[in-house]
Amino acid sequence: MNKICFIILIFALASCKNETKSTSKEETQTEVIKDSLIFPGEKHFKSIRQITHGGDNAEAYWSFDDKQLVFQSNFSKWNVGCDQMFLMNLNDTFDSVAPPMVSTGKGRTTCSYFLPDNKHIIYASTHLADENCPETPLRKNGKYIWPVYDSFDIFVADLEGNIVKQLTHEKGYDAEPTVSPKGDKIVFTSTRSGDLELYTMNLDGTDVTQITDELGYDGGAFFSPDGAKIIFRSSRPKTEQEIKEYEELLAEGLVEPTEMELYICNADGSDLRQLTDLGNANWSPFFHPSGKKILFSSNFEAERGFPFNLYLIDIDGKNLERVTHSKTFDAFPVFSNDGKYLAFSSNRNNGGGRDTNLFIAEWQD
Repeated sequence: MNKICFIILIFALASCKNETKSTSKEETQTEVIKDSLIFPGEKHFKSIRQITHGGDNAEAYWSFDDKQLVFQSNFSKWNVGCDQMFLMNLNDTFDSVAPPMVSTGKGRTTCSYFLPDNKHIIYASTHLADENCPETPLRKNGKYIWPVYDSFDIFVADLEGNIVKQLTHEKGYDAEPTVSPKGDKIVFTSTRSGDLELYTMNLDGTDVTQITDELGYDGGAFFSPDGAKIIFRSSRPKTEQEIKEYEELLAEGLVEPTEMELYICNADGSDLRQLTDLGNANWSPFFHPSGKKILFSSNFEAERGFPFNLYLIDIDGKNLERVTHSKTFDAFPVFSNDGKYLAFSSNRNNGGGRDTNLFIAEWQD
């Protein structure tokens, strides 16, 4: 989930479309706001713009033409009880007036992604099992946990919110789908084998292929720009006690996400290797447009679980570089296809509250 799709609920400190105007006065005001959102040391950000202003907003993914993004939000002012999917144009910002919803408004949804035609999205939803929001347990025996709902299935919808196809029908959890930049494959996480493994399938749901098979939670996977490799995060138990605890939690539809490292493999699952060995939670990885680096979120430098910041690392595990300098939470980094922009979620500029908002930064190497 980069993705894990519920990480905001765990780690967060807790339509009117307002486009940038062309007058010089408003441009000056906008530039001041942009600069104030960039923290000292964030040299990769040329400018930054806040998109949402309330609730938990995450997993913003670009259309193939970089003109739109789809994201999930639970903002109560948008009349949703739990995460639903929303659509935005590149220059939109949103506050109390909701952007267009492109999910059903029923159940809980997660992990939306554009298809290559820019006219359809995929996402996971629990609405077939129950139209109400499922309960969200976040702690068990004093530890953070994630729910892994066995009612999640993956659907295709148009940009008016109409579901046009159901891609998964297996019993158990099917979620976290993302699409190859080549436009030919989907990678997703499923419990159909009895464990949380990665699978690929064609855009129409055919040719489902399992690509990981080691005990542990493999998820939040993304393809490289050329579609040849996959990066993902995993919590893989090693000791007998860790294995016992993992299997007991999974039997209850739960996982504990506090120890995760990044792994990389070919798109068919071959040449699997561990990329990071940093400790704590390393997750939400995404390929740099060059295909030679990974941008990800981590709290490995934190003593008490916070803050989470963004880091770059080469695909051979070398040259680790800190990108953001937040005191709270930065995660879900996603580059536009042209490499000019980075969408991410952050607690910055939330007035010290619990809201996690979307931001778009102009990226510079």
